[in-house]
Amino acid sequence: EFLVLGVDHATRGAAVEAAIPPIRAAFAEEYPTVGGPGAEVGVGMSPRPVRAGGPPIWIGGSSKAAITRAARLADGWLPIMFIPEKYHNVGGPQLKAGLAKRDPNRKRLDISAGGMLAIDESLTGEARTKVLDMARPGMALYVGGMGARGKNFYNDIACAYGYEKEAGEVQDLYLEGKKAEAAAALPGEWLELSHLVGPRSFIKERVAAFKEAGVTVLSVNPVGPNAVQQ
Repeated sequence: EFLVLGVDHATRGAAVEAAIPPIRAAFAEEYPTVGGPGAEVGVGMSPRPVRAGGPPIWIGGSSKAAITRAARLADGWLPIMFIPEKYHNVGGPQLKAGLAKRDPNRKRLDISAGGMLAIDESLTGEARTKVLDMARPGMALYVGGMGARGKNFYNDIACAYGYEKEAGEVQDLYLEGKKAEAAAALPGEWLELSHLVGPRSFIKERVAAFKEAGVTVLSVNPVGPNAVQQ
């Protein structure tokens, strides 16, 4: 994507940080001037945002730099394949470092996480596993196929969660073209803890775990025959 657009992949983080102030200025004022001495430009936005200050700015990513950036500058952070009990292993120090430099006038950082949602008393054992297995191909793509060996942030997440052996196996299989085998090698615990699939009592426990971890917005994908009613 970066190659097609002619953008240096190594400067993507700096580009995001440089873009946020003028965007916020355009949200807050009708025709603000942004930029440094000798490079000032006027920006504007029409129609004007309905919400005071404009819509919130969310930043995704699970690299150490992305987490720090989100905590420091954004209104919200969008992690991926989030395990409430283990997410501090992925970027806990970076999250704290970013929050320490956060503008005190900005409200608390929102965190949005979640996954598939299926609530039914029958969703235990093999029935729950069958639903959770729906997430395997997509997760295998990220853990095994995104980037090269040693340059895959999603594989790094798996390792930080304590799944080093499985992460290596998934990546090896995926890069060999064995996508089904790679998907099957993903740890079932990761699927169970990062999605909301099971009886009401289990879902209640998991929602509480997400809340305890600091998640303020549940992002869910309802699945199953009564998905809309979940």
